[in-house]
Formats: sequence, structure tokens, C-alpha cells
Amino acid sequence: MLLAELQAMFRRTRIRVLLVVLMAVPFLLSVAVRVSGGPNPGGGPTFLDRVSHNGVFAALAGLVVTVPFFLPLTVAVVAGDAIAGEASLGTLRYLLARPAGRARLLGTKSAGIVVFCVVAALAVALGGLIGGAIFFPLGRVVTLSGTTISLAAGIGRTALAALVVAGSLLGLGAIGLFISTMTDVPVGAMAGTVGVAVLSAVLESVPEVSFLHPWLFTQGWLSFTDLLRVPLQWGAIRHDLLLQLGYIAVFGSAAWARFTTKDVLA
Repeated sequence: MLLAELQAMFRRTRIRVLLVVLMAVPFLLSVAVRVSGGPNPGGGPTFLDRVSHNGVFAALAGLVVTVPFFLPLTVAVVAGDAIAGEASLGTLRYLLARPAGRARLLGTKSAGIVVFCVVAALAVALGGLIGGAIFFPLGRVVTLSGTTISLAAGIGRTALAALVVAGSLLGLGAIGLFISTMTDVPVGAMAGTVGVAVLSAVLESVPEVSFLHPWLFTQGWLSFTDLLRVPLQWGAIRHDLLLQLGYIAVFGSAAWARFTTKDVLA
């Protein structure tokens, strides 16, 4: 059932287009740095001023650039469409007619969202590595701590950073899945999921609600940058992933409670 869900997901034109766009963002970022020479040291997003010295940083800079908007948007599209899309197409009743049941269907949709988060984050990293390798030299990587690590270790940490980013998006995926169970209009579910992400980001920038900041699911989205330190700094990453697990537990349970009691008319 999961294999069929993944095949159906990645055969959709819009999913393929989203992945191509995600790969294109860091690639075009590499082109822009190559043409302009890049920002002054310390200018622009994190890692961007290092891209011209080592192409590996194009992937990391791509993750920094896509995390606030592009990646959440794609996750909102997939999560918002998970249940509402089936209802909109009139296929939800057919799927529930199978012996699998509602809980298994919801679990399959959840697993599909997890896989998409991983693939999307890796697509960004891959696009950055391709652009970086084409336009800039590759070699030993200078970390944020000032020490150097091998190229293989740098690429490995980049892949690990992409996986951390994927984990950071799972809370939003759980929220989107819950909203998807609340409506039969996929566009509405997608918009609602994006709206929640924007609200969290706005609240994060408001000092008056600083007591909420540690609990906002967007608060640790850039924690993966600590992977480029020696020794590795796991504190912020651990807090971020544990927070995502909390959102998954709350909104995953809410989605299950809603979906298992929902009247399916389409």
C-alpha cells in the first residue's frame, strides 16, 4: 500500500515540478554567486559568502534559503492534498472500501509525507552540490569553527543537514495532514498549512511573545547549521527534533481522531 502511494505521489506532474524547482533554487544561487562574485564576508544568508571558496557550501546555502519558504510550501502542498485531495477526486470512499481501514490509510499517507520531506530536502542539497561542483572548486571544507574537514566528511555532513531539515519539516507535515482531514478542498488545506507556517514565523519575530518562541515549530529550522561546527553541536538540533515529535504526536493524534470518525461522502 505504501509503495503504491509513493508511486502515485511521485508520478504526479506537480510533485515532479516542485522537486525540479527545489533543485533549481540552489543551482541558480550558484550561478548568481558566480556572476556577481558573491556577497562580502558575513553578508547574505549563512554560508553564502563561502560558496565561491568551496562548492559544497552551495548546498548548505541552498538549504538556508529554501527552509523559510520553498520547502514549507512544498510540504504544505503534499500534506494538504493527502486526504482532501482524495476526497476532492472522489476516490476516498473507494480507498476506504478496501480491508485496510482508515487507520492504515492515514498511516500510509503519513509515511508518504515523511518520504517526501526527505526527498525534497535531499533534492535541494543535490541541486546545490551540482551547481557548486560546476562553478566552484571542491576541496577540504572550512567549518564554522575555523577547522577543516575532508571533502567526503563535508559532503556527508551536508547530507546529514538535509536529513535534519527533513525532520524539522515533519511537524508542519503533521499539521497539514490534520487540516487535510478537516476539509474536502485540497487548496484550502494547502493554504491553511502555509498560513500556520507563516503565523509561526511571524510570532517568532515578535519579542512580546518570546515565551512562545521555544515552542514554535519553526524556531529550530536553521539548527542544522550546527553540523558545520567541530565538535558537532547537537543541543539545538535535539531540541528541534524533539519539538517536531511533540507536534507529530499532537496533530497526528488529532488527525487520527478526526479521520476515523469522519463521514466520508466522496
